[in-house]
Amino acid sequence: MEFYNVEELCADRIAEIRKSFPTADKTGFTIAMFYRMFIPFVLPADVEKAIYLDSDLVVTLDINELWQIDIGNKSLGVVWSSQISLWGIVKEENYFNSGVLLMNLETLRGEEETVRSGMKFFAENPQNVKWPDQDLLNYSFEGKTAKLPLKFNWQVHYWARPAKEIPGKKIYHYVGVKFRINSKDLFDRLWMDYYVKTPWFDTDAIYRLYEGFQKLHVDFKQSMVNLSAVMSGKTRGFFILPNDVGWLKNFFSIRDDEEIILAENQDSLRKLFDAMNASRGKKIFFIMLPKFPFQILTQAGFAEGKDFMNGLDFFSEAQSFPMSSWPLIKDM
Repeated sequence: MEFYNVEELCADRIAEIRKSFPTADKTGFTIAMFYRMFIPFVLPADVEKAIYLDSDLVVTLDINELWQIDIGNKSLGVVWSSQISLWGIVKEENYFNSGVLLMNLETLRGEEETVRSGMKFFAENPQNVKWPDQDLLNYSFEGKTAKLPLKFNWQVHYWARPAKEIPGKKIYHYVGVKFRINSKDLFDRLWMDYYVKTPWFDTDAIYRLYEGFQKLHVDFKQSMVNLSAVMSGKTRGFFILPNDVGWLKNFFSIRDDEEIILAENQDSLRKLFDAMNASRGKKIFFIMLPKFPFQILTQAGFAEGKDFMNGLDFFSEAQSFPMSSWPLIKDM
């Protein structure tokens, strides 16, 4: 096994990328996302091929299957992605996920100027950048890729899980925050089966997980105290989708004398604002809409926890709102 110090070997290239993407380390990403582009220049010149794998993968097939694929004179072997971000720049049918790459190093060593051209484009058009490394590769190598079977970068999504698919022989990519601690979910169990075999699963990891659950318990109790204080001397109001009125009335035990505003159209927002202004300090409104733009309320001078609350925060898995276990996973 051999390790390469990319920061030392590619200092000039890293400085060039920082110039094109000055906010790279100020987002949810780091400059290390671009290191895969240095593989052709870090590895010895007689190495002709390489496989790049993201860190959020679980490989259950023989990786030799991927290695044996011949991509001809194409620069990259890639798997198509439905999560396209470069609309109008890269064709939808060509956009790929960069988490698994079969790299033709001989070809890539002659494409450095192609990548520089891509960096120049994104430096001048930062509004087009969503996933910097992935978008740069897609922009630079459109038409120079060979499409691989989906099984070599099978993206695990929340919406695919209800189908009760049983994990098989694939490379599973837990794109974004797609892992949860759910013992009944086969894909969560698959991730955990591999995690417990790594050096990162140790005594400290178990205690960090315990402390995370303990913090959730304390925060829940404190939130109940806070809610009691907020509701003191106030009545409730609700902003609800018309189709949800029936079951939400039952869930929140909404009385007939409590105000309900139906979220039917743009005029409904005006009605909500008028009602909140008229009852400021006397009533707290529970907003029951997914993806509601709460900033429009705070910009209008209303305070969260005083004038309004996100009512969806009170739902649990019983109402098909899964607990977010991401903070616990980070602790691990």
